[in-house]
Amino acid sequence: MSNIDLSAVAGLDADYRTGQIKIHTAADFEGMRVAGKLAAECLDMLTPHVVPGVVTDHLDTLAREFILDHGAIPACLGYRGYTKTTCISPNHIVCHGIPGERTLREGDIANIDVTVIVDGWHGDTSRMYGVGPVAPRAKRLIDVTYEALDRGLAAVKPGARTGDIGHAIQTYVESMRCSVVRDFCGHGLGKVFHALPNIVHYGKPGGGIALKPGMFFTIEPMINLGGYGVKVLSDGWTAVTRDRSLSAQFEHSVGVTETGVEIFTLSPKGLHKPPYV
Repeated sequence: MSNIDLSAVAGLDADYRTGQIKIHTAADFEGMRVAGKLAAECLDMLTPHVVPGVVTDHLDTLAREFILDHGAIPACLGYRGYTKTTCISPNHIVCHGIPGERTLREGDIANIDVTVIVDGWHGDTSRMYGVGPVAPRAKRLIDVTYEALDRGLAAVKPGARTGDIGHAIQTYVESMRCSVVRDFCGHGLGKVFHALPNIVHYGKPGGGIALKPGMFFTIEPMINLGGYGVKVLSDGWTAVTRDRSLSAQFEHSVGVTETGVEIFTLSPKGLHKPPYV
């Protein structure tokens, strides 16, 4: 859940409102490992249930029960009035799709985004699912989006800048004749859901904020087959491509280490990386 206009959100922590970026400790890394692992395991659990004919609200119920059964809190439930545990975004829905009565059909692709709170720490992750066999162009979009995330992750190291992450993602995506959504971005997290720094998924090398060990944030590029334009529907949440082209997204929560990056939301089963069905 990553609207770029985070400053307008009531209840953000003081670190965000004052423009400060929190530098975390070794103990904080351990807290994020636990939260990130549970978030990844929640998406692992959903994998065999994402099949033709499943209702998105059923997937949301499964996720909520899984999180609560593990003694954690669903971070999205009640956040800014949101009434669900997950965001489920099929086909041309870019992000923040609200689970409901929609039935997923064979050939659909869908992003499922989940955030859990464990002992106060937020684990935030999303991945793409193919609903049965999918068209080659849809599979290609999923592969391009995952590779874009991977290249963004590879750019994370002390002394690099947030613009290096965006540049790595944008140059690859556009070389594959796809586009990077501009309206949403990654975000800092930890004991809070959204904080600085914002991680924009396009940009120039050397631009933005310098990365330091102890920073926590998400990288979550949204990639469209068509143009990058999006619009938010009247429900105030659901963002869709303006040209109704397919969209895909992957997301990891990460921490900057002394030598590079630690990914907190890797699947213990390796299911974070396509193909995994």
